[in-house]
Amino acid sequence: MSAHLFVGLMSGTSLDGVDAVLADFSAAPRVLAQASRNMPEELKQELLALNSPGDNELHRAALAANALARLYALTVQDLLAQASEQGIGRHDVAAIGAHGQTVRHRPQSFSGPGYTWQLNNPALLAELTGLDVVADFRTADLAAGGQGAPLVPGFHAALWARSGLEMGVLNIGGISNLTLLPSTGPVTGFDCGPGNALMDHWCQRHTDQAFDAGGCWAASGEVLPDLLNRMLDEPFFTQAPPKSTGRDLFHPQWLASKLAGQAQQLRPQDVQATLTALTASVCADHLLRYLPRAQELLVCGGGALNGQLMHQLQARLPQVRVQPTDARGLPAMQVEASAFAWLAWCWFERQPASRAEVTGARAARVLGALYPATR
Repeated sequence: MSAHLFVGLMSGTSLDGVDAVLADFSAAPRVLAQASRNMPEELKQELLALNSPGDNELHRAALAANALARLYALTVQDLLAQASEQGIGRHDVAAIGAHGQTVRHRPQSFSGPGYTWQLNNPALLAELTGLDVVADFRTADLAAGGQGAPLVPGFHAALWARSGLEMGVLNIGGISNLTLLPSTGPVTGFDCGPGNALMDHWCQRHTDQAFDAGGCWAASGEVLPDLLNRMLDEPFFTQAPPKSTGRDLFHPQWLASKLAGQAQQLRPQDVQATLTALTASVCADHLLRYLPRAQELLVCGGGALNGQLMHQLQARLPQVRVQPTDARGLPAMQVEASAFAWLAWCWFERQPASRAEVTGARAARVLGALYPATR
């Protein structure tokens, strides 16, 4: 076993699939292999349903967690098959970092730390893969008074922070989160609001496509100013950090309330254009508000592949160089999975991975819990 080779797994709020990387942390982080699997539609719909109260939730959540662990294991199997071509075997890998699937996120609530719930079965994943698993990355930060999110700013800083450059790193998955890497001073970050979640919902509802490939459908429509203004009236957007959010807030019912019964009167492509403008607007606004001298914005996650969204970000940030993280050495679709490999590495090093400036916790904490495998 090598103490510097780790697998990272991520299935984000977009619920489009599972991404896995094998990362080497012996020096500067680098990805050695990558694999992905689509999310089965039945599992996707159940995970979406579990974001809201429903019948027999505990039983359904347990079964969904088992199904997700099996999908994770299959993705790891694909990844290890690729790694074997480089002479890397299972016993060379220290552990898997597995985030699980967030279905509820209510930090600092209910007169206490609140809770965050990531469906996962790391013990089953360890059993199926024969690899140690580090999971449950959020709760230590919640216990210390933090939001438990976002988790990735520390990783972004390890990769890209450099003196003399004011940089933001924007992850656009289902929800968008922004890391601020100032030329001097502490690294900060927070969730901005919706990323792809509402766009994907609207696209699937009206086109039967899981997402708006390249933003082409949005580009065929026109932004509706009145609708955009109603959406931008959401209090979360002006809330000061630290802050985090999820499908608990930005769900189809939220969108329906903003449409105010007018959905049948509006062209669907115009609503899609407006949802794309919403994501671009809130992300650009947060960057300008909290890093006004930003010179560069690196974008990762599925949103980096949406050409219309990237165009709108650049239009709203004319003084900022907006580009995918590929330009800085890590493909946009590998960043989040790599971050969870890094979080697992941090656990093995007993290195605090959270940032109190990001989450609002009393101090940084070592994140995660170990589920050992029998090797």
